[in-house]
Amino acid sequence: MNQPLVSILIPFKNTEQYLPECISSILKQEYTNWEVIAINDTSWDDSKQVLETFSQEDKRIKVYDNTGSGIIEALRLAYALCSGDLITRMDSDDIMTSNKLRVMVDKLLEYGKGNVAVGKVKYFSENGISNGYERYEKWLNSLTQKGTNYTEIYKECVIPSPCWMVFKSDFDLCEAFNPNRYPEDYDLTFRFYKQKLKCIPCNDVLHLWRDYATRTSRTSEHYAQNYFLDIKLHYFLMLEHDKSRPLVIWGAGNKGKTIAKGLLSQNIPFTWICDNPKKVGKSIYGVTMMHFSHLSKIKNPQSIITVANEEAQKVIKGYFDDLSSLPSVDYFFFC
Repeated sequence: MNQPLVSILIPFKNTEQYLPECISSILKQEYTNWEVIAINDTSWDDSKQVLETFSQEDKRIKVYDNTGSGIIEALRLAYALCSGDLITRMDSDDIMTSNKLRVMVDKLLEYGKGNVAVGKVKYFSENGISNGYERYEKWLNSLTQKGTNYTEIYKECVIPSPCWMVFKSDFDLCEAFNPNRYPEDYDLTFRFYKQKLKCIPCNDVLHLWRDYATRTSRTSEHYAQNYFLDIKLHYFLMLEHDKSRPLVIWGAGNKGKTIAKGLLSQNIPFTWICDNPKKVGKSIYGVTMMHFSHLSKIKNPQSIITVANEEAQKVIKGYFDDLSSLPSVDYFFFC
């Protein structure tokens, strides 16, 4: 398998103005044994025509209409139609660096099955990048450089949706695009984690991630914060939660309340703590809020931290260090 076929799965909807750059960047790849399976998800602009023009010029590009509705069903169809030994995904409004496929293929062939190839990303925008995206890019790339992506998986999506590659057999093991759970990229990342696919360290920027006002992650309800929290709690309870240990939520803001409601809906008991004197002693959803110092009185707890402020997180981490608690074992930052 010196030159395995790479299947590049591209769902698209109304990205006519960005598709030429996207497809051109694929045509310029140093690694040439690839196929594009592009699925039109009910576009009403000329996106499909743009792709069909490219397809007529290069038969490696194949274009189909979504037989269902939405990005998950488009991805399922693309996967069902692909023939590659290696699977990757591409967003129709982004750009690959010319060495992207080569680097990822080489990494997978070197490390073998049971691994996921990842790469650094770079945001770009005609209107400039916000501080939030700059911080996310820096944080994500620092993990990718060391291959330690999973260490902070409960904070945010640690594998960018258009910058991974895996063996098809590993992808099948992770249930491919079968679950109907949004955001689908974050759910897939958790399934890579669940199946213990190791992230291969990479120091190369391989993907240029376009930001603009109408991109799906900004406009779709499926990328709202509550969906992220639902996924975090779902996998925490499946993979991390030790039912023999007391469970604690730290934080009384909106995220803490969302997690609390999720636990209450499943009849899972927990202690709720914070450092806000206005909330300590109050009953929220029938649970009395305790001062965070109460944590030291609980024997062998597991804690979910929903405090977003970075300086406060440092203080909280120091508090857990003083208690000899271990990250990703005894406490988990959910933001």
